[in-house]
Amino acid sequence: MRKNELRKTIADGKTVLNGWLAIANPFSAELMAHQGFDAVTIDLQHGPVDFQAAMGMLAAISTTPAVPMVRVPWNEPILTGKLLDAGAYGVICPMINTKAQAEALVAACRYPPRGQRSFGPNRAVLYGGADYWQHANAEILVFAMVETLEAVENLDEIVSVDGLDGVYVGPSDLSLSMGKTPPTLDPQDPDVLAAIKSICTGTRKRGKIAGVHTDGPKTAIRRFGEGYQLCTILSDARLMANAAAAAVREARGQMAQAGAKTY
Repeated sequence: MRKNELRKTIADGKTVLNGWLAIANPFSAELMAHQGFDAVTIDLQHGPVDFQAAMGMLAAISTTPAVPMVRVPWNEPILTGKLLDAGAYGVICPMINTKAQAEALVAACRYPPRGQRSFGPNRAVLYGGADYWQHANAEILVFAMVETLEAVENLDEIVSVDGLDGVYVGPSDLSLSMGKTPPTLDPQDPDVLAAIKSICTGTRKRGKIAGVHTDGPKTAIRRFGEGYQLCTILSDARLMANAAAAAVREARGQMAQAGAKTY
């Protein structure tokens, strides 16, 4: 089976830079995956991406060395299993608040006797190799999103679950859960920041991977400095919007300086 390079990267003490795909299109997925990210995650929770679109996007990512991952919409086994069968090498699941929920997530992602994943790795065999089923339990990464106060309080029990590889922090939902507004990927509230740091410490103490969503390179660098091993910097949609807005501002500014109309 094709090795999951993220495991080696983390084991070597290096950090993982993760891209994020919100646009339901194979070309944009391929374009993002060619930019040097260690992994690229397709987001099926928020935005227009459905399973059919994800299939094409997974194939597009596989033209690059980036490890293909998915964020599933919810903690349920049907779509999770289909995405793994389609070749996802990592699963991020939202709103994992208890040990029981983490156990259910792991069961959906692991073949028996470790879990309850049904056998049928259609595209996963093309991507991973004919012996995929023999090694999938050891190679596929499984992340529980810790993004509520309840999850923070239950963190040690969550990360104790065998077969769970790590946690992934959603700062915006965490801020809302703690009664701190506005929701943001770069929170400044001391309580939220303390929670983000404690999640990292508690996760790594158990030998698990600590991941987090950020609003860009500067925040990602800070999170890496705090001990996080995997950071996401925005999505393809947000990066495109930011770049387009900056180009428009620059062009209009130059036009204004030249005395041209800006309408």
